[in-house]
Amino acid sequence: MRRYQCRYCSHVYDERLGDPDSGIAPGTRFEDIPDDWMCPECGAAKSDYDLIAE
Repeated sequence: MRRYQCRYCSHVYDERLGDPDSGIAPGTRFEDIPDDWMCPECGAAKSDYDLIAE
């Protein structure tokens, strides 16, 4: 599972954890998140995340 980090606020999306508060189940791959998903901390776009760990 991979981890991605927001360029603006450093929020980390961990595929193992998902984002349950936004309806993203644990184990959801980053590429399977809807394109309109936004950073839960600062509202940045999904495209503003960079891969930080595989």
